[in-house]
Amino acid sequence: MSRSPHFLALFFLTVSLPLSGYTQDPSIRLGNEIPPEVDTIYERGLGYLSRAQSEDGSWRSRTEHGITGICLMAFLASGEDPNFGSYRHHIKGAIRSIITGQETDTGFFPNSMYHHGFAMLALAEAYGVVDEEMLWDGTEKEGTRRSIAESLELAIQLTVTAQQANRWGGWRYSPTSTDADTSVTGSVLMGLLACRNAGLEVPDAVIETAITYMQRNTASSGFVAYSGGLGGGGESMARSAVATLVYAVSHKRETTEFIAALTHIGDRLDHIETAHTQYFYYYMAQALYQGNPESWEKWNRSTATALAEQQSADGSFPGSYGEAYGTAMSLLSLALNYRFLPIYERF
Repeated sequence: MSRSPHFLALFFLTVSLPLSGYTQDPSIRLGNEIPPEVDTIYERGLGYLSRAQSEDGSWRSRTEHGITGICLMAFLASGEDPNFGSYRHHIKGAIRSIITGQETDTGFFPNSMYHHGFAMLALAEAYGVVDEEMLWDGTEKEGTRRSIAESLELAIQLTVTAQQANRWGGWRYSPTSTDADTSVTGSVLMGLLACRNAGLEVPDAVIETAITYMQRNTASSGFVAYSGGLGGGGESMARSAVATLVYAVSHKRETTEFIAALTHIGDRLDHIETAHTQYFYYYMAQALYQGNPESWEKWNRSTATALAEQQSADGSFPGSYGEAYGTAMSLLSLALNYRFLPIYERF
């Protein structure tokens, strides 16, 4: 993978600056030795994603911008130089695809608030490291070209408006939904927190209201309901990982809900999630890294070994929403070994 000295210098300058009043200790960021399988898995996975990308810069379809965002983050997360590296055209193509696919009148990234959240997260991670003078190639439709910041500001406003219309203070599939669930709310919250971490204005009340919704759905056992209260949705380790992550990144580590959710997942490191496995890997990695570094080290080693065995000959991984999704989510579950995404700092 290409990590030029120019990009590395830019990256470390960027993460050394205070973001929302926070700077990560370099000794924490650098961490321990990377398991030997990780580089091989990652290089093969990026090779697959580079071949699977459509000419329009998307993966799977233009109406699923969250998947394109997830794939974009997979390239950024290992330190791939977005301006001069070997995958720079794939990175820039993905960013253009997300921005031009945004609804210009509403700021919505179709086709659900899941995708909206992941697209926000991806653009926020690209913001500040991508040279936007090199981003556009002149092929975009008239009226769809805007800066990353402009796109994110529109997306934030859509998100705020959607929450105001939601009686629970969270989000569900549509911007006009009046019900909510913890999975979609977690996705949208991470997008907003990434925007705030990047220096964009996100109202504190929006974050606090959504966190309160997550807290109402977190039991003292660490179980997190899907929707409709603590009896709803059945058991899911992934939801407890989502809650742990959003509590940590929103600086809610002192809450009983954070402690309960973290304990719940930390006591079950050998858990196998049979539904949406890559989604579980993705959130479990980040939640453990933020909450319990020692447990993350153990989980990371075992997951790297398992993924090395699961990776197909072409570098892909199967996934609930196709190989591009499965591959990108699997890579991102290992990307904390590199720590290049700002959202992967310990908060």
